[in-house]
Amino acid sequence: MKIATTYANGDIFQHFGHCEQFKIYNVENNAVVSSEVVSAIGSGHGALAGFLKGHNVDVLICGGIGGGARNALDQAHIRLFPGASGDADKCVADLLSGNLVYNPDTVCSHHGEGHDCGDHDCGSHDCGDHGCHH
Repeated sequence: MKIATTYANGDIFQHFGHCEQFKIYNVENNAVVSSEVVSAIGSGHGALAGFLKGHNVDVLICGGIGGGARNALDQAHIRLFPGASGDADKCVADLLSGNLVYNPDTVCSHHGEGHDCGDHDCGSHDCGDHGCHH
C-alpha cells in the first residue's frame, strides 16, 4: 500500500490544490518500509489526482481540499483523509495505528468568500475564517 501526504517542511500542507510536494510512504504489514518526497510543481489543481494515481497512491492524508479534487481522487480510487494537520510522519503512523485525527467533512470552498487561499499559507491560521469549512 502507498500512503501520500500533502507536504511542506515536514508537516501536512493545508491546501491540496496548491501543494508543491507530496511525501509518499510505502507500507507493508502495516508498517512504513520506505518513503520519498516527490515534487508536484507544474501539475496544477486538476492534475494532482492523476499525479498521485501515477505514483500508485492508495491513500491521501491532507488538510483542506475542494469538492472537485475530492471527486477526482474518488474517481482515481484514492481513499481520502482530509482535515489532518501537524507532522506528516506522525499522521501516517497515527493512520496505521487507527488514531489519525482528521475531519472527513473538511471542504475548501472559496466561492463568494472574496478570498483566495492561494494568496497565503493556510497553515499559519484557522482557515475557517477564509472559506475552508471545518
